[in-house]
Amino acid sequence: MKLSTSLVAVKKITSSKPRSSFSDDELEQAAQLILESEGVINPIVVRRTSLQSFEVVDGDFEYYAAARAKEIDIRKGEMIGVFIIESENEETLTKQVQLFRQQKADYSEKTSFNSKDIEQFLINLESRFEKITKQILEQSTTNAKLINEIKELKKQMADKTEPIEVFKTLSQVKIISKLQDAGFNQKKASQIAEIVENERNKKQFQSLNDVVERVKIPRGKGMVKAISIEKMLEIVDRWLENN
Repeated sequence: MKLSTSLVAVKKITSSKPRSSFSDDELEQAAQLILESEGVINPIVVRRTSLQSFEVVDGDFEYYAAARAKEIDIRKGEMIGVFIIESENEETLTKQVQLFRQQKADYSEKTSFNSKDIEQFLINLESRFEKITKQILEQSTTNAKLINEIKELKKQMADKTEPIEVFKTLSQVKIISKLQDAGFNQKKASQIAEIVENERNKKQFQSLNDVVERVKIPRGKGMVKAISIEKMLEIVDRWLENN
């Protein structure tokens, strides 16, 4: 039997080892490296706990680094390479784990917390809180910038058709044409136009930011925004130039 890795969604994996067992700074560094290379060089070993869920057997550090990568960038960090222990390979993979890939004793044999562990846990918790808060503030700033720029563009358009009206009122055919004018190919423009119509039939769009948040297309096993904030600004700029 040839050994090969599988891609598994990070959210479907759990670990019995606490995250606080590892340095938050080292996890952050490893997460950034995973995002830069779009993968982990040392696949973890997991065992199935159900058809679509897994538990780490070996590689807890890599798992938590991947989980942090997913927090930073959900698209790039969504999946991780793993070796899955199945009935037909359990004996050989288990032996490899025992011989080659056991964690260092200071991590794997730790069963209780001392004062130093608690201090490190609190430091890690504070660090994670600061990072998540920073990400939320950055996203809020980006959204506020988009809203302000769109408001300014609306003032300049005056008697011209407002960009939001394209998504609220135009037919699929006209939306496709507009998106092609903005640089989308025929296939993606048609895909977005169809989703726009389905979404506005459920609830009318309130703003361009609403369009960005609600119009999503499938990618892999998840859904991603069909039009990013930056792309929406580019679209509006092109429409203004053509009007």
